[in-house]
Amino acid sequence: MTTIAPPEERVVLRNVSWETYERLLAESIESVGTRFTYDEGVLEIMVVYIGHEDPNRTLAQLVEIVAEETDRDLRRAGSTTFKRKDLAKGFEPDSCFYIGHADQVRGKAELDLMKDPPPDLVIEVDITRSSLNRFPIFAAVGVPEVWRFDGDRVTMYRLEGGRYSPIETSLVLAPLTASQSTIFLDDSRKQQKPVWLRRVREWVKTVAG
Repeated sequence: MTTIAPPEERVVLRNVSWETYERLLAESIESVGTRFTYDEGVLEIMVVYIGHEDPNRTLAQLVEIVAEETDRDLRRAGSTTFKRKDLAKGFEPDSCFYIGHADQVRGKAELDLMKDPPPDLVIEVDITRSSLNRFPIFAAVGVPEVWRFDGDRVTMYRLEGGRYSPIETSLVLAPLTASQSTIFLDDSRKQQKPVWLRRVREWVKTVAG
């Protein structure tokens, strides 16, 4: 009998102090595939598997291809830990990027949200539905755009008036759209990688002119 791991496994702890959160972060620094999210005493620990990481890596690669083909500067920040003690909030995105603010963080070995800008784009894969809503955390630190994949489709959101609203076309990475991202993600499961890469590049060149 074959047991298939779920895309994500989660545990939520309550009444967790900031000091405990930071200690757990330090103790798990070598734990690849573990994500910590903290929001005013509530801590979610998530362990991700290939069903989660595959769409995450594919969307991240899509970002890099579109940025390259449209001649945009970019710095990838992966699942870097971002935290603000003054807000009692912290998160580790599945993937994130600096695009408009790439110059401001270039060459930095560490990022401090008290001094550095938040990432311009956060990718969130949430297939099994998180118990902790990350959007208010992203909004509190000022992440301007979030892409969320729920296992079926990609939805893009922009930060507006402290809240996220769905958008069809990315503001930080036009001409890419939510619907086209979903198509590319679906295609990546069926096509050989060289074919997929070529088709993404051809689409960008055609649409971007």
